[in-house]
This record gives sequence, C-alpha cells and structure tokens, in this order.
Amino acid sequence: MNLTTLLDMAADGGDGRAALTNGGDGVTAADLRAAARHGAAVLMQSGAPALVYLAKNGPAFPVALFAAAVAGVPFVPLNYRLGAEPLSALLANHPRAYVVADEQHDAVARPVASGLTTPEAWLARTAKKVPGRPVREPAPDATAVVIYTSGTTSTPKPVSLRHDNLVSYVIGTVEFGSAGPDEASLSCVPPYHVAGVAGVLSNLYAGRRLVFLDPFTPRGWLDLVNAEQITGAMVVPTMLARVMEDPGPVPSLRTLAYGGAAMPPRVIERALREWPSVGFVNAYGLTETSSTISVLGPDDHRDALASTDPKVRARLHSVGRPVPGVEIEIRDTDVLPAGESGLIWVRGAQVAAGGWFDTRDLGHLDADGYLFVEGRVDDTIIKGAENISPAEIEDVLRRQDGVADAVVVGVPDDEWGQRIEAVVTPERGAEPDPELLREAVRLVLRGSRTPDRVTVWAELPRTDTGKVRRRDVVATLCR
Repeated sequence: MNLTTLLDMAADGGDGRAALTNGGDGVTAADLRAAARHGAAVLMQSGAPALVYLAKNGPAFPVALFAAAVAGVPFVPLNYRLGAEPLSALLANHPRAYVVADEQHDAVARPVASGLTTPEAWLARTAKKVPGRPVREPAPDATAVVIYTSGTTSTPKPVSLRHDNLVSYVIGTVEFGSAGPDEASLSCVPPYHVAGVAGVLSNLYAGRRLVFLDPFTPRGWLDLVNAEQITGAMVVPTMLARVMEDPGPVPSLRTLAYGGAAMPPRVIERALREWPSVGFVNAYGLTETSSTISVLGPDDHRDALASTDPKVRARLHSVGRPVPGVEIEIRDTDVLPAGESGLIWVRGAQVAAGGWFDTRDLGHLDADGYLFVEGRVDDTIIKGAENISPAEIEDVLRRQDGVADAVVVGVPDDEWGQRIEAVVTPERGAEPDPELLREAVRLVLRGSRTPDRVTVWAELPRTDTGKVRRRDVVATLCR
C-alpha cells in the first residue's frame, strides 16, 4: 500500500462530507483526490524529482502532499521560518524541485526550482484538470516524505519516510471511516513536522474534517475551536501552557493530544481540572518512526490524577504504552528489566530504519509497560566523570512553586569538565528564588546533581514545535 491508496479509500468510501475546511468552503476527499491528480500532472510536466513545500499550514499542504504521492516523487516540507542562508543550504539538496512557497521565499527558491508557485496559485491551478501523462503508482518502499529534523543540537538532517512506513502508522493507529459526521480536528503543528504530515493522513483516513491554524495564538486557537466546533486537536506543550494562562470554555472539544517535548506537570494537571470532559492523550514519537509509537490515553490520565498510589500517579508523566505493531525495549549492553534506565530502542513497520532503531532517547519501562522518557542521550551532563541526566533535575524544578518551566544544561568547566546550570521561567507574577530552587534539588537528589547556578529568564529559546534549543541556552550562559 501507499499514500495514494489511503486517498483512494477516503475518496471512494466517503459520504460527501468535508475532509478540509478552506475559509468556510468544504473540500471533500473526492475533491482532494482530483486536486492531487491535477497537481501530479503539473509535477510530471515539469520533470521535477521532488515537491518542496515552503509555506504555512493550509489546504495547499495536503494537496501538495498527495500530488507528490500520485506523481511518485518525494514530498519535502521545509521550515519556512528559517533564514535565507539555511534555507538555501536545504534547497540545494533538492535541485530542480517543484516549489510551493510563500511569496517572501521567492528569491531563495527560484534559483533551484523547476517550477515555483504560491499556495494560493497552487490551489487555483490544481482545481482545474491539467493534461498529463498517466498517474504513476509509487512502490510501497519508495520515499514518500523527506523531513528535516529540528536541529536543536546540530545541523538539520533529512529523514526519508517510505510509503509503507506512513501507511503502517495510519492503519495501525486509526480505524478507517471511524469518525462521526460532526467530528473536526484542528491542526496547528507546522507542515515540516512529522506530526503535521501524520495528522493529515490519519484524519483523512478516519473521515474527520481537518481545519488549519497558522500562526498559533492562544486566543486564536480558542476562538477557532469554538467557531469550527472542533472535537479533537493536537498541540505542543508550550501551546497548552499558553492556553492555560486564560483557558476559557471549549464545549465541543472531546480529545486533545499533545507531544513533541516534555509537558510541565502543573500545566497538564491544570488542564485536566479546567476541562474535565476532555480526553487528554500524550503521544510520543520521532520523525524516524513516522510519528507516534506510544500513547498515554484519556483513562490513563484520569486514573493517574485521581490515584493516591505513587506508582500510578507517576504515570501521568509517562508517555504511555506502545501503539499496535510497535515493540519497545530498554537497552544498555543488553535488554534491561523494568525500572532500569537505558536507551530506548523501537521496532515496527512504521520505523524508517527497518529492524531495531536506537532513538537516542533515555528512558525506562515500569512493571506494567508504561514508558518514561528521561531525555536525549546527547543532553547527558558529564561532571567529574559522573553521568547526570538533566531530565531528573528539570522534573524537580518544574514542581516548585512559581516555576513555569526549566531546562538544565552542561556548561564547560576547567575543573569538572562540565558544571550544571539551570534556567527557569517564572509563572505569571512569580519571582522564583534561585538559591531556594538549588536547595529544593539538593533535598530530592544527591548534592552532585544540584545545579551550580540557577538563572531566571522570561522565556526559553524554543523550536517552533516546542523543543528547547539547548545549544542556544549553553551559548547564552557562556557569554
């Protein structure tokens, strides 16, 4: 199977309901297939070996994604927020690509593009039949999407996801046509993130209407949820934290998924209490795994919040259990038993690498198979030959009164190799005391894990998907 199969299933099995909302106009799955075929003809006429998408979220995004699939060429969504120099470097990897780009990127895209158009012009062109060669049928093992990792610690690298990887993810986690006629999903995750691609595929397959929001603002998000009667949405933790500053009612919302970074405990606990009728889902995955590989579902959230058992309560801060078709192991030199920390390895048809894949994330499984992520192995601080995980220190800091979020990094030190420095952001109106925060860590963890310094910043530098840019934090602290 390939992505065109998913599109055909949605178009042939649809009941005429809207698959996308485009400024009030409903686009059915059959409409989307027609536009994708027209777009594929454009791509084949141009001879482009790939379709680069360099624009914001919107209806042009799924049309471009499926047009590339029908044409049998890779779809390459790039971060439209990057500057001209890094964008030029990424575009150079895809010479003669057909580019759908916002107007401000015309100058950087034109030198390498075999064709160049805006999202608005792309939609207008694909709304009409374009003469072209017969539709290609991409092989299941052909590259469907190339996504560049966020580059929080290094230069972004391309990850190639095959058609069968993405299809395996969708059919393993979503029941075809399972959405009710009133269901609508709000996407505010950028197109260049794997969750943005997976969201288009899974909502189309389920038969759920998809609405786009870009850029995100807390008020804009709340207003659109209510105006479009959104029943499900996906956010990153920083988005939910901003919404929770002034939450407001969301009577239509039934499910809210989050992921992409660590969720501050106070934020999810407040959200659960503010919106008791909403089912919260924590989704953990990587670009290389075609999105989600483990899920903490609504019942898990409620049970953990209500429990007095520390082990059950702790699960609120886990990422749940593996989705169907995915295996997870914790390894050091060998597979480790429950409760012991090591590297998270994953295997399944949706994993791009094939076979077992080292996520480079540290974590552990509890006795009931719940996965706890402890941070990236690359983030490990080595102080005086002792390996220290920033995640356990960050967890203590986030639980302190007045702390909204925290990041802990290793900074070069002549004596110890690295010293531990923490940066926290305050809750609205709060003024955290750095020395009291250091003492709080000392009381919970060993003295060697106490930050050498705690600094209070108004905000942390982040990627568009909510991950803290640790190298930017280190660079600032070293000035």
